[in-house]
Amino acid sequence: MPMLNTKDISRLGLMIAVLEVSKLALANLPNIEIVSFWIILFTLTFGLRTLYAIYGFVLIEGMLYGIHFWWAAYLYVWTLLALLTWLFRRQQSVLFWSILSAIFGLCFGALCAIPYFITGVLSGGLYTGFIAGFSWWVSGIPYDILHCVSNFCTILVLYKPIRKVMQRL
Repeated sequence: MPMLNTKDISRLGLMIAVLEVSKLALANLPNIEIVSFWIILFTLTFGLRTLYAIYGFVLIEGMLYGIHFWWAAYLYVWTLLALLTWLFRRQQSVLFWSILSAIFGLCFGALCAIPYFITGVLSGGLYTGFIAGFSWWVSGIPYDILHCVSNFCTILVLYKPIRKVMQRL
């Protein structure tokens, strides 16, 4: 990961605050969030330094809500979004970022089911792991669909104006 200077550390604090406040502001809405939007924009603007903000955000989430399977999933799920964004960073299309964010929202539950699968495997074998992970994922599909649609709309509406502001930074 890239080294941080004083300016980066200041930005890091602001990025973590934006992620946490954004999450808390929409916490009462089921699977409607703008953390995905911010991670995409932060990665496009600040590159892989965004990983520091992701891990800071996840650490605060763990302190606020406790450590459980979802917390472990947050460590790799948000990292995956940042890495995908970084790989496609030259892409300029709002539609592309809307679709990527929508696919991420749709896959979120499946990605978060991995710790349940692993725990099931460790406690009862491959079949138990499959049942644990699959049932957890399937029960959340309606929420993943909502997550997909809200991510798509969020990027579609907010990407251009916020991206212009962030490019000036």
